[in-house]
Amino acid sequence: MAVTATSPRSGDGDSTLEIDKQTRLQIYRLMLDCRNLEKRAHDLFLQNLIKGTCHLATGQEAVAAGFGAAMRPDDYTFCTYRGHHHTAVRGVSLTAILGELMGRECGLLRGKGGSMHLTSVEHGVMGSYAIIGAHLPIAAGAAWSAKYRGTQQVAVCFFGDGTTNIGAFHEALNMAVVMKLPVVFVCENNLYMEYTPIGKVTAVARPAADRAGAYGLEPIVIDGNDADEVYLTALRALARARNGEGPSLIEAVTYRHGGHSRADPAKYRPPEEVEYWLSRDPIPAYRRRLLESGITEAVCLGIEEASRRAVDVATEEAKASPEPSLESADKQLWFDGGSAWRN
Repeated sequence: MAVTATSPRSGDGDSTLEIDKQTRLQIYRLMLDCRNLEKRAHDLFLQNLIKGTCHLATGQEAVAAGFGAAMRPDDYTFCTYRGHHHTAVRGVSLTAILGELMGRECGLLRGKGGSMHLTSVEHGVMGSYAIIGAHLPIAAGAAWSAKYRGTQQVAVCFFGDGTTNIGAFHEALNMAVVMKLPVVFVCENNLYMEYTPIGKVTAVARPAADRAGAYGLEPIVIDGNDADEVYLTALRALARARNGEGPSLIEAVTYRHGGHSRADPAKYRPPEEVEYWLSRDPIPAYRRRLLESGITEAVCLGIEEASRRAVDVATEEAKASPEPSLESADKQLWFDGGSAWRN
């Protein structure tokens, strides 16, 4: 059974777009993989198997899954240090992701990047960036490359609400509009920039959407916990970019269930606020929608079990992988694979 979008919030979208059953099941599986992956990362961190810190996106799965289902395999993803789920939805091996988090040989970067720097060029995952806002101009550059080559690839750049107060945000938007670049900027507004409510340090109510007009863009605000709305909005923005109509700026309102990082107990958030957002958890909400659309309980249970099993298998494979050898420390550092600086 297909679902029809309610209202074209972007102002130029097609509200008659429909989501077929297989796509909706794909979205559900992607959300489950994201959730189970983050839960496992949390457990591994508590077991001291993940060194350093770890930024989880539990509660924000609908944004990643909606875009992951809408993007082409050759599109580009740019994300922040909270990027495990954005990496997973592009088809990257869960074993490689968990291996990287644990600093193992099987990791995406053989343990050199860790949680905050997941990268898989093969899957169009062009990096997780720890410097706030640093990746927005780079995403614009990738979009310029696609436009120059005429490939119709689109760069999709995910960032948090705090990034909207960074200069690179404004510079990248301005250049993307001026050059009509095929890039989609997605603000995952989870209401907090690390430990500070975004509303306390921002002059406008919607940190991304309320700035869109300054660059001639349509203000787009969506429910970032509604995977259907995210998916349909993504389709419209991606089509716009491929058709040469330039960039889009989307503000997806969502909420992280935990603190900023694993070192943050998030006691600064009002209990009633947390309770409200936990009641709007995107995964059980989407499950209810699937059942209401005619998809059976057995099908849902099968997808849930398959996702849990996949993460369990990936965990054991990553644990079994050895730590990188000392000799690998000076390999894969420059384009030619070596470690010598080139003048």
